[in-house]
Amino acid sequence: MKPVNIGICGLGTVGSGTFNVLQRNHHEITARAGREIRVTRVATRHANHPLCDLSGVEVESDIFAVARAADVDIVVELIGGYDTAKALILEAIANGKHVVTANKALIAEHGNEIFAAAEKANVSVCYEAAVAGGIPIIKIMREGLAANRIAWLAGIINGTGNYILTEMRDKGRSFDDALAEAQALGYAEADPTFDVEGIDACHKLVILASLAFGIPLQFDKAFTEGIRDIASEDVVHAEALGYRIKHLGIARRTDEGIELRVHPTLIPERRLIANVDGVMNAVLIKSDAVGPTLHYGPGAGSEPTASSVIADIIDIARFIDVDSSIRIPALAFHPGHIDALPVLPITEVKTAYYMRMSVQDKTGVLSMVASILSDNGVSIESMVQKPPAEGADYVTLIIMTNVVKEKTLQKALSEIEALSSVLGSITRIRVESLK
Repeated sequence: MKPVNIGICGLGTVGSGTFNVLQRNHHEITARAGREIRVTRVATRHANHPLCDLSGVEVESDIFAVARAADVDIVVELIGGYDTAKALILEAIANGKHVVTANKALIAEHGNEIFAAAEKANVSVCYEAAVAGGIPIIKIMREGLAANRIAWLAGIINGTGNYILTEMRDKGRSFDDALAEAQALGYAEADPTFDVEGIDACHKLVILASLAFGIPLQFDKAFTEGIRDIASEDVVHAEALGYRIKHLGIARRTDEGIELRVHPTLIPERRLIANVDGVMNAVLIKSDAVGPTLHYGPGAGSEPTASSVIADIIDIARFIDVDSSIRIPALAFHPGHIDALPVLPITEVKTAYYMRMSVQDKTGVLSMVASILSDNGVSIESMVQKPPAEGADYVTLIIMTNVVKEKTLQKALSEIEALSSVLGSITRIRVESLK
């Protein structure tokens, strides 16, 4: 059977891992694909790559030359970023090449356009490595759970944020201290905005939501909140209440529309996903036929991510001569069945809440706070007043609410913060039971 030729664009962390695993496991990969898969071209700035033996491979400095090369069947885009990567993929598609990418930002923000172009050109664009690194979550959702109606999913899908929150809980570190450690270990970039503000996780959540519910990719409609404002005392209070704080991506189907949100979340410590620590990732999916399933593994790294890249290459190689209408759809649902369900604004989302506030240590304050919550229809599940520090005029008040609409809670909080007996702003963290 005719070999399948690969052109790899970018030999960074993932690119070099992909090249080396393809070479090392050549026999097993050929046996699984049913035909030889060989790297014929590589685009890199380093002709003599320190991590890869490129002998026998055509080395290019121009990534677009790979996209146009007659001897390339699959272009593997591992350069990252937006504009150049998008142009490369569209050029490859225009030249009849199949594409494999690990670029979650590009898929989340431009995937609708890219998949439409691929459909028209009768080629595939695969992106298993774009979400959760080495966990084959795309394949699980597109194929393994194809018989199910998915109700919701919740994921720890950014290892940097999870590492920071784990360090804060296990070692009592502040956010800034834990972030500095993550940067020193190479888990966080010099500019950690994408990780700690939830943008990276949101890119991945948008992709998972499309696979779950058959909706278009809609990054611009997702809600994102970071973890910079999580204080060590909130981590301690959550633990005392039987919860752990995780930076979750949550997508849920409701009668009103789709919830699409990334934010810090208290989840019961007995849930398996609450015990996913360090840089590891996990995705919990609730489906009607199979029930809840948890998928756990490394969310990044050279060879774990390369594992997902090569799985896509093998899939394409198996069906490379098949018409696109027979292949598994890019977003799990055939294009004619993609449904533009509304995405709910965060103000319409219903969840429970943890609140921490500093109030004057005097009679009547608790009743005023409770009265405002009650008048606004916010039901209190529990209220704890911490003992005051010696000589202090203010005490810490911890309140857990039952499920309520976000805009209702926001109105109540603004009234409470207006009280002269309440010091500063109120910390609010959403709570999910994940039953």
